Amino acid sequence: MSTSDLGAFLKARRGHVQPAEVGLPAHTSRRVSGLRREEVAMLAGVSVDYYARLEQGRERHPSSSVLNAIANALCLDHDQRGHLFRLADLAPTALAPVAAAAPQALKDLLQAWPHTPAVIINRQLDVLAHNALAGALYSQFTHIDNVARMTFLDPVGAHFYTHWDRAAHSCVASLRLALGHVDCADAVRRLVLELTAASAAFGRLWARGDVRGKTHESKAFRHRDVGDLVLDYHAFDVKEVHGAQLIVYQAAPGTPDAEKLHLLASLHAAPRVAPTAPPARRVTSGASSLRPEQQ
Repeated sequence: MSTSDLGAFLKARRGHVQPAEVGLPAHTSRRVSGLRREEVAMLAGVSVDYYARLEQGRERHPSSSVLNAIANALCLDHDQRGHLFRLADLAPTALAPVAAAAPQALKDLLQAWPHTPAVIINRQLDVLAHNALAGALYSQFTHIDNVARMTFLDPVGAHFYTHWDRAAHSCVASLRLALGHVDCADAVRRLVLELTAASAAFGRLWARGDVRGKTHESKAFRHRDVGDLVLDYHAFDVKEVHGAQLIVYQAAPGTPDAEKLHLLASLHAAPRVAPTAPPARRVTSGASSLRPEQQ
């Protein structure tokens, strides 16, 4: 089909979505029925100019990830999504269940690494599991629930990340990448609306349109218990948990950072419970005077 068919379909569907359906305020002064182009672009994580070109038939090769994001922004059902992809001469992406938790076996694996902070996150940066040392590393936060919320909404974030701007940019770029995945786009869109309403800094970074996933980097932290430390991290896909990644931190051996990480582990180690001594035997009249091992 032609790109004009694609644009006409997008424009028609846009007119059927009310702002309240996607978490936007409804203004009485609206001149259009449904959503504005700017609102669809914001929800889909694309520029207004790019979305306008799609509706006008000037953009002829949208990617699957962009179409998935737009389909979610327009609340398209299964049939409508399929039609949208066919209009763009693309095959619809299969919908896979989003990971909301890590299996116990993976949690046990993380706990087997007492000297290495490790977390499992999903595409929208929810923390599905973490080991004890990661819990110690993030112990200043009120909740260890979602990396983006921790970075932008918890006051600790601004001090915990030594280079907050870099950490914030990484979060936003990861969320925009996640927005193109149909399995988590609804959750990402809700999170983006929440963060945009609560953080002007997030809104400014989101408007830049940067996209980037996690691979390997160094991060600098400022922890109240051990001071400044720099850790490298590696990200690995977790095949048994759809859309999840294992993030493992480490310090270069023999460095002050490694010593601080070891100190952090010892400071937050679970207190050992002293073994309870067995009750002494009471000797009563007529009882044997032999020691226990002789009885």
